[in-house]
Amino acid sequence: MDRIERQIFQKLLGGEVSVYELIDSQDASLREFFEILNNLRSSGFIEINGGTVSLTEAGKEEAENERLTYAGELKCERCDGTGYEINQYFYQILEKYREIAKSRPETVEIYDQGFISPEGVIRRVEFVYERGDLNGSIFVVGDDDLFSIASALTGMPERVVVVDIDERLIDFINRTAEEYSLNVEAFVYDVQQAFPENLRKKFDVFVTDPVETIPGLKLFLSRGVSTLKGVGCSAYFGITTLEASRQKWYEIQSMIHEMGFIITDIRRKFNVYPEDEKNFFRFQEKLPIVKQLNVKVDHNWYKSSLYRIEAVRDPKPLVEGKMIIDEKVYKDDESWATPY
Repeated sequence: MDRIERQIFQKLLGGEVSVYELIDSQDASLREFFEILNNLRSSGFIEINGGTVSLTEAGKEEAENERLTYAGELKCERCDGTGYEINQYFYQILEKYREIAKSRPETVEIYDQGFISPEGVIRRVEFVYERGDLNGSIFVVGDDDLFSIASALTGMPERVVVVDIDERLIDFINRTAEEYSLNVEAFVYDVQQAFPENLRKKFDVFVTDPVETIPGLKLFLSRGVSTLKGVGCSAYFGITTLEASRQKWYEIQSMIHEMGFIITDIRRKFNVYPEDEKNFFRFQEKLPIVKQLNVKVDHNWYKSSLYRIEAVRDPKPLVEGKMIIDEKVYKDDESWATPY
């Protein structure tokens, strides 16, 4: 029995669960998970009824043979397993941010948009603050999460600049910045185009949530790296295990080192993408994993790990100049949570 199978058995020993909750309990990619799930069912170890998964008697015997047990829920409920509580200071920021975010534009399928929960955004701001990175100049490549607004509400950043392809989002950020007197500027920019010279080497930190293909990651991270001043600058971005296998993580980390960075932190399942009427789950019937399971989403299962990287050499983007996007930038054979 391999590690992912053990994770699945351990969860199911606690009783039947939704298939989406089971996805959330393990860390294989969605494609790998689906294959393992089918193998376990074919072997007679599990049953799947209406989207609910349970162990059979044969499965329970197999778990006993493997010395597996259900030890109960382990993650802190108070902090959603992130290790970061929203304290009194940042709770005030959360309340303002949550009110602003109610008016955000809906996600657009063509741009592969999706946003994390309001609490998740504030925890990310707290994390950046704790690392001493919140007071400098911050560059955001794509801002579905409205991180620019949340960070600027603290009054700490020297300057926040956002680029995004979605004109609706840029207009919303600029209107909000004007209304609340925030030190935020937002510009329409397509990452396919050559990076503007006036933004190169002007920032201390960049933040992004890139698409999870290797070409897409290389492009988005390169645009962010182009903005950093030099050694000691840092970046924050989210990567899942759902659409990025361990082999892909290896390639990602190789790119990070090649660009002159070390990985200082990886906060597992730090970002939760909630089932919200404006979020990408509106397109769930187009998600490959939902098509394969043929069950409607009933659990906030899409989560990503938060990376922090820091430059130890002069930052070197791997993509310079224009790079025309084709479908391979947005989708690959692991893109099971991307609308098709």
